[in-house]
Amino acid sequence: MSVPREPKKAKLVVGFFMKDKNMLKPFAEKLHQAFGPVDIVSSWIPFDFTSYYETEMGAPLFRRLLTFEKLVPQDQLVHIKLYTNELEMQYMDSGKRLINSDPGILSHERFVLATGKNFTHRIYLTNGIFADLTLIFTKGRFQELPWTYPDYKDKNILSFLEKVRSKYLNDLKRN
Repeated sequence: MSVPREPKKAKLVVGFFMKDKNMLKPFAEKLHQAFGPVDIVSSWIPFDFTSYYETEMGAPLFRRLLTFEKLVPQDQLVHIKLYTNELEMQYMDSGKRLINSDPGILSHERFVLATGKNFTHRIYLTNGIFADLTLIFTKGRFQELPWTYPDYKDKNILSFLEKVRSKYLNDLKRN
């Protein structure tokens, strides 16, 4: 019989994309107020993996990822996603989003994104939010899965997440 126990806390990663890079500062400030000091910031990455969002958000779009110093309980992912959804609604113009955010948690073994969209590989959590197993860490690096979003297959994002994972493992040792 397995004995249930709390998993280790995870590293919060909030990815987002936008057309207007000037929106980074106010958006990041709201995230800082909610989740504490920012830890690691990726460089800007052109979001040219799909044209799906261009009708709503315009083009060109740019992606950035932020992590936070404070580790989070893994079961908080739903609350984090609901909060970032609220933020997206604050940054709307004429009913169209100006920012699309993708919160996720990074642990020793995996990277999981939160989403409101169901699909065959996604596990329902609560409050309309699903967990999307996006990447697994095996053989010394993050490995994509058949359903991994194209931007999370990008070498720059994978490299960034491996850097975040190293920092996360050091954070666990210190705690």
